[in-house]
Amino acid sequence: MENMLKGKNIIVGITGSIAAYKSQLLVRELVKEGANVNVIITPSAEKFVTRLTLENLSRNPVIVEMFSESVQSGGAWHIHKSHECNLMIIAPCSATTLGKLANGICDTSLVAVATALPNEIPLLIAPAMDSTMWLNPATQKNVKFLDEIGVVIIPPEEGDLSSGFTGPGRLPELNVLMDYIKIVLSEKKARIPGYTKKPGKFDFSQNAKITDEDIENAVEKPLLSIDERIENDKWNAELELTKMKQDFSGISKVDFLKGKTILISAGPTIEKIDDVRFISNFSSGKMGFALAKIAHELGADVILVSGPVSIQTPEGIKRIDVESADEMYDSIMNEFYKCDIAIMAAAVADYTPINPYKGKLKKTVVGEKLTVELQSTNDILSTLGTDKREDQTVVGFALESIDEIENGWKKMKAKNCDMMVVNTINKPKSGFRGDENTITILKKDGTQESFPPMSKTACSLVILKRIIED
Repeated sequence: MENMLKGKNIIVGITGSIAAYKSQLLVRELVKEGANVNVIITPSAEKFVTRLTLENLSRNPVIVEMFSESVQSGGAWHIHKSHECNLMIIAPCSATTLGKLANGICDTSLVAVATALPNEIPLLIAPAMDSTMWLNPATQKNVKFLDEIGVVIIPPEEGDLSSGFTGPGRLPELNVLMDYIKIVLSEKKARIPGYTKKPGKFDFSQNAKITDEDIENAVEKPLLSIDERIENDKWNAELELTKMKQDFSGISKVDFLKGKTILISAGPTIEKIDDVRFISNFSSGKMGFALAKIAHELGADVILVSGPVSIQTPEGIKRIDVESADEMYDSIMNEFYKCDIAIMAAAVADYTPINPYKGKLKKTVVGEKLTVELQSTNDILSTLGTDKREDQTVVGFALESIDEIENGWKKMKAKNCDMMVVNTINKPKSGFRGDENTITILKKDGTQESFPPMSKTACSLVILKRIIED
């Protein structure tokens, strides 16, 4: 397929999406391979990429407005543009533009040109959006209709999204987009590397699976450096997440936790020294809130007991706010009998001041040294492990600094947990504050499973899947 793009007239359409920066790379690569590239963008796309940059890369004027004088060269310019090209690709394509294309709403230059394309000229669309938008039934209906009338749909990839969540919706990388363009132009029937379906034949069924052959091909890439190994681990983590989600037919449609009530603790506790000062820790609550959100999306009724955090409550979840370890203990004990699964992700203080001072301690009164006598708090996890019924599952978290796996097993046995999620304070993508975590899951049957760094959303899906498998 060398030099097959030379002299080809290709239209690149760009819509309003954070992924639009990749389109600039696509334009540059097409021009490097000898194509004549005309770029058409929607007005919202200008919020993400500049007209000047695209004009410099494509070496042609960029079209935005339908009635701009710069494009009125006589007659119906959009008809001429559509008939003169060899191929048109819209990458990224937003949910809005997908809907307009599927329903013939030609209120932008981009949709007008795409709608005017003769049947023999291929149109490729690479959707890019948040996973909830991609999996929305209206979006899927539009995509399926476009696929059925011959539009080549380039499936979005799985991975971290700009929203902070992880799921399907990422614009594929440059090499994937180029592969689709070349294969469609060459009219060959070869499959595209990394995909199980031919161009334009994406499987929208609920039973779509990534095959073992796909996984084997993916992990056979030679590793030449530590950096490449790190990137490979990230890729494999995303692949595992993709496979799990497809096993469950898409996260927005899953109800494999339906009928289950899950009790989750999250965040830190604060233990008052006086009415101004307190003892606490660096827990952000992100792990517990991610677990709560995913559990609810998978069909569970969720009760979330949270220490002081600045995170919005996920929709559909019962949230109970507490401050101290004692308050968290009381709230969890009050709710525990209702639940099928208890996941204790909170960082509960181990000690609390014996005699907290009413008011504010004055330095002029206390002096240069302050001694605070502490006593241990109620052990929530141990109490749950002792009190649990046979039909209840208790999952603990162990944040360690040394010998994390060994200490995790010890904690699991001491607290009588059914599962322990171990992470460490010493790794850069693990523990408090961050959006990612690096976990090892220990099970009561003696098995353990370690994972590379993943988003806390991805970790949540892994944890919940392992719980339900037992």
